[in-house]
Amino acid sequence: MNFKEQESATKLRGGYYTPLPIARFLSKWVLRTRPHNILEPSCGDGVFVEAFYNLHDYELNFTGVELIKEEADKARQAVSEKNLIHGTIINDNFLSWALKESVAGVTYDGLIGNPPYIRYQYLEEKDQQLAAEWFSRYGLAFTKHTNAWVPFVIASVGLLAPGGRLAMVIPSELLHVLHATSLRKFLLDQCNRILMIDPTELLFEEALQGTVLLMVEKKQIASSSSQGVSVVSAVNNDFLLQDPEQFFQNATYVAGDILNGKWMKVLLDPEELEVFEKVRRLPSVRKFKDIANVDVGIVTGANKFFLVDDETVTKYRLEQYVHPMFGRSEHCPGIVYDDAVHQSNKIRGLPANFVMFGNTPIEKLSATAQEYIRLGEEQSLHTRYKCRIRSPWYAVPSVYSTSIGMLKRSHWYPRLILNTAGAYTTDTAYRIEPTVQGISPELLVFSFVNSLTALTAELEGRHYGGGVLELVPSEIEKLLIPVSDKLVFDIRELDEKVKSGQDVDSLLAEQDTIVLKAAGFSSYECEIIHEAWRRIRTRRHRLIVEN
Repeated sequence: MNFKEQESATKLRGGYYTPLPIARFLSKWVLRTRPHNILEPSCGDGVFVEAFYNLHDYELNFTGVELIKEEADKARQAVSEKNLIHGTIINDNFLSWALKESVAGVTYDGLIGNPPYIRYQYLEEKDQQLAAEWFSRYGLAFTKHTNAWVPFVIASVGLLAPGGRLAMVIPSELLHVLHATSLRKFLLDQCNRILMIDPTELLFEEALQGTVLLMVEKKQIASSSSQGVSVVSAVNNDFLLQDPEQFFQNATYVAGDILNGKWMKVLLDPEELEVFEKVRRLPSVRKFKDIANVDVGIVTGANKFFLVDDETVTKYRLEQYVHPMFGRSEHCPGIVYDDAVHQSNKIRGLPANFVMFGNTPIEKLSATAQEYIRLGEEQSLHTRYKCRIRSPWYAVPSVYSTSIGMLKRSHWYPRLILNTAGAYTTDTAYRIEPTVQGISPELLVFSFVNSLTALTAELEGRHYGGGVLELVPSEIEKLLIPVSDKLVFDIRELDEKVKSGQDVDSLLAEQDTIVLKAAGFSSYECEIIHEAWRRIRTRRHRLIVEN
């Protein structure tokens, strides 16, 4: 995690300004219903003012709000140059200003813009309080893991008049991150139709953030049911030359239980969704939480101090205090972590030794161990929160190993690691143990490698612009695992295939013929599930699927 002082000015203000073609595309759609008063939160330098030019032929009231004075001045200049006689730019904090508008009962026919992307911990204290206040205003569950764009969207929808339209450029993580759960529920409660156009290409390279174009229509009657959500994929930016209204009217909207929780299932096409819902009900397809426990790895508070290479062990004569440990993908090239892999890691100079002093008083440790602890104190490690709440600070708690480990993050697909070496794992990995008689660690690890489990990882996990997939324990518990007592398998053979770097598409397709077929899948169902996983994984990587 980076600290506030380490981040760029652009990232701290959340300013990734909208390209003009996108601003025009969204403006054209909002203007289709001929709104009379339009609001733009965080209007920046006025790109949407530029976009509105020549797109309307009637009296239009435009209000833009911008926190940074220099940017507000640029927006005012744009209003003047484009002859928007009824254009007003307000230099103010949008969340604060909008709260007063909401209390006064003011609404707008159209909302448009690109809200700032700023992590909660980087917000000023008053902005953190305002964010929480907007959640509270609509009875939404608040989390400090939120991002500035979330309360911006909540406030904007709140100010939207019945039947009004909102069009915004927002992070694609709306579909899947836990901190946007309240916003997803709020949008379904407030809006009749919710469309996201999902560009394959990153719109803001500097942000390393996938984005979508959010286009929503607020309900005319608050108590009416929502028609649901649709996601339309755009392979390239040619969609910007098309009529946005056609996208909105022709989209297939999904409603109902599929929208409970995350919205990733909306990415499945109707055929894929039908097959997915069918196979998940097969008796041999189990939820992870029903067959295994998952717990976080060891929280050291200072991984670089406690997880060391052989050179450090030798230098400080720590042999009696170390134990095998892994926590990185480079530690685990396959699906088995045994003594041979551990020795290979040590030879390669990887930090594969966990330094474990326990709660032994420092004076009872060896002289070289005491020297190593003092080295940590010179680096102020003992003042870190996780360390200073311990006595002594180097006494790491919850030290135990399990028969299976799992790295928190993955690039292609998540893997379980059969831990025959009895190694410990850092908090970059999880500790897993089967809980059902007849499901051995070997069976669970082998069965985990298949397209259905990989697909549910894509649907339940969260990802980032760089293409990394991350799973937390609550998401792992929801993964679907096909487990059959009829399965005949060779875990060492699979381990060698994974370590050899075999193409992942062919590897999972091969596994499907073993694991999914044993679980009762037809060849057709295997193919559909595999292709669904491949397509959604490709989307995560922000690559273009070649037909």
